[in-house]
Amino acid sequence: MDQKKIDRINEFARRVKAGETLTPAELAERDALRKEYIASVKASLVGQLENTYLVEPDGTKHKLPKRT
Repeated sequence: MDQKKIDRINEFARRVKAGETLTPAELAERDALRKEYIASVKASLVGQLENTYLVEPDGTKHKLPKRT
């Protein structure tokens, strides 16, 4: 997700926090951006976990088991 989209999400958050109401089109845009952001964070976390190893006291490495 690029920085422009994150800035747009933050703009909506600032406006709502300031007491403004968003139009239905803006609410739909905000919801779509939020879903895209959450999917991006989840994909990043999965990528990190897939490259994480457990190191035993004897120095051997084991990949984390995949969970469904």
